[in-house]
Amino acid sequence: MAEGCMRGLRYGMVFFNLLFWLGGCGILGVGVWLSVTQGNFATLSSSLPSLSAANLLIVVGTIIMVIGCLGCVGAVKESRPLLLSFFILLLLIFFLEILSITLFFVYQDQIDHYAQRDLKRGLQLFGTEGNVGLTNAWMIVQTDFRCCGVTNHTDWFDVYNASRVPDSCCLEYSDNCGLENPGTWWTAPCYERVKDWLQENLVALWIFAMCTALTQILGLVFSMTMFCHAVKVETFYA
Repeated sequence: MAEGCMRGLRYGMVFFNLLFWLGGCGILGVGVWLSVTQGNFATLSSSLPSLSAANLLIVVGTIIMVIGCLGCVGAVKESRPLLLSFFILLLLIFFLEILSITLFFVYQDQIDHYAQRDLKRGLQLFGTEGNVGLTNAWMIVQTDFRCCGVTNHTDWFDVYNASRVPDSCCLEYSDNCGLENPGTWWTAPCYERVKDWLQENLVALWIFAMCTALTQILGLVFSMTMFCHAVKVETFYA
């Protein structure tokens, strides 16, 4: 009976980590594709130019693949070192996630202030050589969220040293429309628009977070159960 339960647990662990690994492969593939075809897509930060959507996906995908591989091989071979490595890595990531969320809520005002200041500094790089990713990201954000600038459309005045904005700020896009009457521009701040969008999708974000946490907890329970079983078996036959 116990042996049957452990066999079922092992198969479940293998299947769980195989899906985990395949998910990591998919994320890594999308990241590589974005990096090759879009350059530094979605790079809005001037102080952290490597913090792009492509690079984040590549890092996350690689970490998921490594952890999934450890768990899968560890479950198949019932290897104590691999199962323990899987457990420690997953536990470390779980605690880092909790710490990050806690720090975010504790220092939310300071994070808001720093993010707005950094984004405004990044506006100065808009349209300059070697900053295609940042330029494309701002054009997409302003077009999709129907906003202009970080806190106000006048943020762009300091960039151009004139009363003009990028064409992506226009209510109706056309070449050089950013030179026309301010009445033809979006005036809503992009920072607040993105925050509002996150608030509107807060339920979906929390569901995703809870599903992620549950998956990690199940992985921790499965791996530690198999690790303890492997220790007992090895002790029994010693």
